[in-house]
Formats: sequence, structure tokens, C-alpha cells
Amino acid sequence: MKIIVRSAVGADLPSLLTLYGELNPDDAPLLQEKADVIWATISSQQGRTVLVADAEGVVVGTDCLVLPNLTRGGRAILFVENVVVAEAFQRRGVGRELMEAVVRLGASAGCYKVQLLAADDEYVHSFYESCGFQTRAEGFRRYISDMTQAI
Repeated sequence: MKIIVRSAVGADLPSLLTLYGELNPDDAPLLQEKADVIWATISSQQGRTVLVADAEGVVVGTDCLVLPNLTRGGRAILFVENVVVAEAFQRRGVGRELMEAVVRLGASAGCYKVQLLAADDEYVHSFYESCGFQTRAEGFRRYISDMTQAI
């Protein structure tokens, strides 16, 4: 199977939305108008790259953000979010190709590290470890409730 990793373009948005539906099946789908506005914002952000792996015409992807940094000699950090491979393409090397491209992107941007949070799942952890990532810290998050419902 040939896998081509590239930066996403606007035409990939419907495939990305379908893919993100697999990642978060309990989320309601975004309205197309809202998705278009968000995509315009994402695609105009400096340092923001949504990578897609095109595997036999099926798009799988991840969102990367290069964050400028005032420590580590001014070397940036690459944050990874929303890594998902379509279920039909899992365990076929697509995710590994995608993560290798992420690391290359970080290196080309002068980053000193690539950082991500992973689901609390042993399979997911072993996948990232097999890609060269190491458990180095414990992550914390605090979800923000939808304040518009309180208004």
C-alpha cells in the first residue's frame, strides 16, 4: 500500500470531518459553514499544519502546531493533537508513516521536541513507544464547559 503524507488542503475537509467522527463518535457533526470558518482559521495560523496520510485515496490525519518558545535556546515545540487513522487502515503502517512525518516536520521547524497527549490505552501507548516516543511527564487537562448554555 502506498502512503503519501502531505499537508491538508481545503478539499480534504470533508474527509477530515469524517475521520474526526471516528475519533470522537459522541460529538455531533459540525455544520459545514462552521467547519469552513474553522478551517480558514486553522489554515491561516502560522506554524499550524494539519498533516494527512493519503492511503489508497483515504485520508488519515493529525493536527500539528509549532509553538515558538523562549526556553531551550529559543527552539520551538511541536504539539500533536487529534491523531486518528481510519479503522479500516489501522495496523497497516499508516500511523507510523504519519508520526515519522510529524517528527520530520518538527525537525525542519527547528523544534527541540514533539509532544502529545495519548488516550489512556495500552495499545495506543505501545504504538507511540514503537514510534520512538517516551513517557516523560504526566499530562493534565481541564475541560471547559459550554458557557453559551449558561447565558
